[in-house]
Amino acid sequence: MHDTIGERIKEVRKQKGLTQQAFADRLGLKRNTVGGYEINSVTPSDRTILDICQEFGISEKWLRTGEGDMRIPRNRDEEIADMVGKALSGDNEFKKSVIRMICTRSESELDALEKMLTQLVEDTQKNKDQAGA
Repeated sequence: MHDTIGERIKEVRKQKGLTQQAFADRLGLKRNTVGGYEINSVTPSDRTILDICQEFGISEKWLRTGEGDMRIPRNRDEEIADMVGKALSGDNEFKKSVIRMICTRSESELDALEKMLTQLVEDTQKNKDQAGA
């Protein structure tokens, strides 16, 4: 159980796979400030708590009290928007190109693409079923 806000902040950072410096950079803080939060020698401001919650999708109630779920439930559209944002800000040029290609197509082109991909999935499933029979 993570009894202090510092322990909960550390849990968020570790679950995101971030160093104290990387976590601090994402929030516009100094590394030693994050270290102070984690050992409970510095109390985060309300603004910092809200920033952590927003940046990492964390429940404010959980971060402040330890009650409830750590993560804020998100709908599928929010998850997709987050994935697209990460892909566009990353270094993978293929992912960026695919997203740009999709975003610049007309409705009729997207309808045709949907039909092709649906057919591809159906054909792949048929081939798997036939191979397993």
